Amino acid sequence: MSRVAKKPIVLPKGVELNVQADSVSVKGPKGTLSIAKPAGIEIKIENGQAQLSAGDAEQIAITGTLRSIVANMVHGVSEGFERKLELVGVGYRAAMQGKDLNLSLGFSHPVLFKAPDGITIATPTQTEIVVTGADKQRVGEVAAKIRGFRPPEPYKGKGVKYAGENIIRKEAKKA
Repeated sequence: MSRVAKKPIVLPKGVELNVQADSVSVKGPKGTLSIAKPAGIEIKIENGQAQLSAGDAEQIAITGTLRSIVANMVHGVSEGFERKLELVGVGYRAAMQGKDLNLSLGFSHPVLFKAPDGITIATPTQTEIVVTGADKQRVGEVAAKIRGFRPPEPYKGKGVKYAGENIIRKEAKKA
């Protein structure tokens, strides 16, 4: 087995890990997440830790991946995940209207984005967006959709970018 699959998953207090024949569910203070469990992989829970083991040689390859996904689920239901976005450009603004995100991105019309279930969007300032939730994949997907409305362009760096993202700049044409 891989080194990732051999590491135990520590279960914090208040987090329950339920293993059925074909699924794994994690319940905690931030919500409940579940995933389908491939056949041939066993999950044993003892002393507040979960350990994965593969039965077949074919299942060894997926064991490390499943361990990482379950560990992210445990972290998500206990602490949650967040992704920060920044708006760069003159007149680029973000504001919340109920559960909808209203974006002014230099188009002739405002862009309205509805937050999916389980995801919370906040705008601490007009140029910052914070996407939070328990599911790491959905948080990243929502942040990527918001970024996709106006990705940063390479000449001036204007657009929606992840916090801390480095935009590689191009030099403009010289006459």
